[in-house]
Amino acid sequence: MRSPHEAVFEAVEPATDVASPDEFARVQATTYHGTGTRTGKQWTVTVHDLPGGLVKAQGATWRDAQINALTCVVDLLQAAPGTVCLAVTPDDPQAAAALDAVTAARVARAEAEQAERDAVRRAAQILTGQGWTYRDAGTALGLSHQRIGQILADA
Repeated sequence: MRSPHEAVFEAVEPATDVASPDEFARVQATTYHGTGTRTGKQWTVTVHDLPGGLVKAQGATWRDAQINALTCVVDLLQAAPGTVCLAVTPDDPQAAAALDAVTAARVARAEAEQAERDAVRRAAQILTGQGWTYRDAGTALGLSHQRIGQILADA
């Protein structure tokens, strides 16, 4: 059984259907921004500042409206697949601020987890460099001796 301290070291399985980083390096995408407004039972996404004009698309759900708007933008621009992105924010300032706060919190969490991994890796290097056993270093850090071995092997 792993300790809760080891959770940030759990490997996330990479997606198998994702293009290689080299393939992504050759693709340039342009992000357009739209606003979403709820009208009755429909969402309407409006995308301004497009080279070919304005796009409005509707959907029964936020997701449907985003997909429909992106499809309209791609069609309007006659863009190649994967070269256009659409970022939609709520037209309501309070809703937009709430979503921004969630994004900021998620980024902060990810950065804190990386800072923890970095601090543990550095501590494991220092402790074992001073002659501590993997078991003793792991106990001091709240990790298993096996995890210490993995961390140091990856360093």
